[in-house]
Amino acid sequence: MTRMGDVLAGFHAAWEFDSDSVLIRYERGIRTPKLFQALGERRIPLEAISGVTLTPGKRGTVVLHAEPRPGADPLMEAAAGQLKEGCDPYRLVLPADKETLAEYYTDELRALLKEDDEPADRFLVPAPEVPLQFKAYDGKASFDGRTVHFRWFWTGASSAKWKAGDQSFPVSELTGVEWRSPEVFEGHLRLLRGEPGPVQADQDPAAVVFGLGYGPVHESLPFAAAVLAAVRQRGPAAAVPAVTAPRRDPADIAERIRHLGELHQAGLVTDEEFSVKKAELLAEL
Repeated sequence: MTRMGDVLAGFHAAWEFDSDSVLIRYERGIRTPKLFQALGERRIPLEAISGVTLTPGKRGTVVLHAEPRPGADPLMEAAAGQLKEGCDPYRLVLPADKETLAEYYTDELRALLKEDDEPADRFLVPAPEVPLQFKAYDGKASFDGRTVHFRWFWTGASSAKWKAGDQSFPVSELTGVEWRSPEVFEGHLRLLRGEPGPVQADQDPAAVVFGLGYGPVHESLPFAAAVLAAVRQRGPAAAVPAVTAPRRDPADIAERIRHLGELHQAGLVTDEEFSVKKAELLAEL
């Protein structure tokens, strides 16, 4: 293989080749896809790669592409083929004058890869680090590594979610995650629990809905990947010790009461709804 530490730099990323892995460092810049910036860097074990190709790109470029092994990367498993080509974290776009060098690294990688297209029995690529959070259209989602929390927004949540109240889902109760890109119609993130839920994500208390500017790919996809990895790592027989729920931040409660008061004054919330919800919020202190 190449000498440990050899680097191939392209547009938006640089690949550093080690004896058993490829370290991908993504650039930070106005033209770099936000997903790459959010990922920062990723170490991809060679056993997580099933193949590598080098093909002509657009406008005088070549593209080195590593094909992730099925089941090896929680990010790609959560994406389920929905990422646009330009946001594929396994693509390295290079100027055409680096084609010869790229061919060399491609051949070196191919010589080390095992001819194994079988799905991996576990995730081989590290998941995005927690804690993670993002704003959806109808609520705020947060994940601390053990529990997913959905806090509904008064201005976006459906009556079904409003009646159900804010939700908390321990990883031990989940079987998977369904991510639908915010760049397509009816984008959402849904937590799977084994039993069928409402068809429409806006009616499902186990889902948050995306929208223009809400739940962007670079925030919601790493979130989905982290939850999926936690679910898989837990395993079917793992036991999660009981944890006392932390007390809510008083500043957060005060902000929610203030917002509730604004809605009440605007006539969007009845007197009864205002009293009930305010009491619920104060009880969380």
